[in-house]
Amino acid sequence: MLSAAKDILEVEEHQHGGDDPMNGTNHTTDHCLENISEMKCSPISTGSVLLADILPTLAIKLIAPFTLQRVPYNIRHTAVVVFQSLSYIIVALSSSVAVGITGVVFASIGAGLGEITYLSLASHFHNDVITSWSSGTGGAGIFGSLIYAMLTDKKLFALTPRTTLLLMLIIPTIFTYTFWKLLQSPSTVKKFTLFVDSRGEYVAPPNINHSSSDDEVEVILAESTEQPLLTRPLSQISNHIQMTKPLYKYMIPLSFVYFGEYFINQGLVELITSDCKHGFGFSPRSQYRWYQVIYQFGVFISRSSAKILPLHSSLLPVLSVLQLINAGLFFKDAISPFVPHIFIIFIIIFYEGLLGGAAYVNTFRTVHKSISETTREFSLSFVALADSFGIVTAGFLAIPAHNFICQHRNL
Repeated sequence: MLSAAKDILEVEEHQHGGDDPMNGTNHTTDHCLENISEMKCSPISTGSVLLADILPTLAIKLIAPFTLQRVPYNIRHTAVVVFQSLSYIIVALSSSVAVGITGVVFASIGAGLGEITYLSLASHFHNDVITSWSSGTGGAGIFGSLIYAMLTDKKLFALTPRTTLLLMLIIPTIFTYTFWKLLQSPSTVKKFTLFVDSRGEYVAPPNINHSSSDDEVEVILAESTEQPLLTRPLSQISNHIQMTKPLYKYMIPLSFVYFGEYFINQGLVELITSDCKHGFGFSPRSQYRWYQVIYQFGVFISRSSAKILPLHSSLLPVLSVLQLINAGLFFKDAISPFVPHIFIIFIIIFYEGLLGGAAYVNTFRTVHKSISETTREFSLSFVALADSFGIVTAGFLAIPAHNFICQHRNL
């Protein structure tokens, strides 16, 4: 969805008499520029799409660790697939920015629920699953951004964004098959049943024709009256809050890393454009899409290399500092371009992706290894809040930064 951010926002121009970008007919940004001074600022920052893409995710991540642990994984997975599918359809068929943003919100709900669900599910497997999960999410980022860039590129397949998004509906189909047919879940994973016991555990339905003895009834009553029903949820929340305290040392560096990279990706690179001679002949829209692809390649490589080059948790703050330096560099170039060729931009964006991917996988690997098994499921889902906080902050700052740069840039 973030690769399609510029296409979604340029629908606004179509509403005011311009070409329809979802049909691939926006000639303003679909051809390379001989002079970058011809490039006009979009009236709306792609940071607005980022906010639509992350705020619902953040809301889910805030609520889920305290509420969704009792919801079976197969039910959660079904909801993820439904929101995925609806997001593609809504954005593809959108004829206004508002409708397009609605589709992004649906994608965000699916993404947030999915990340919480599958990270929690990973707590039931070996520690190596965290590396595999991180590598898989990095690969998904490459696949999505690369396919979108290739299919919509005028020099390659030249499909419209609308057609491309509808073709992407094959992804939820594959996702459904993988979960239900290929994934072998351990017995500790909650599955859907119709009955839940007093402790919130999913159990097989009892035999209603079986008569319980008086002793069995006494045991059940004793267990059910150990703690008042109204105070039990409050006690659980208090325990969860206590469990969060050791996690902040991992979450804060991850938040800063994600703030830096999403401030770059959704607040700055849309304003960094190379002319035909120094941009491989790419149009501004194509440049933006390939920025996202290069970034995802960096993320994938670093997320996949955690077993080969694991980082100690003490190095996580260093990654956040390096990412913030990247953000400052891109901010300077957006106001007053000094990078001579798009190839150098590609290299820096690739490096940015390496930092982000390394911070992500090493944070969750450390949490998985250092937290006890009894609290691991909750801890992994709670730490997932960290990247979302960074992304939300980046989205809110990207909008005024976009306006500031457009008013003061020196092309």
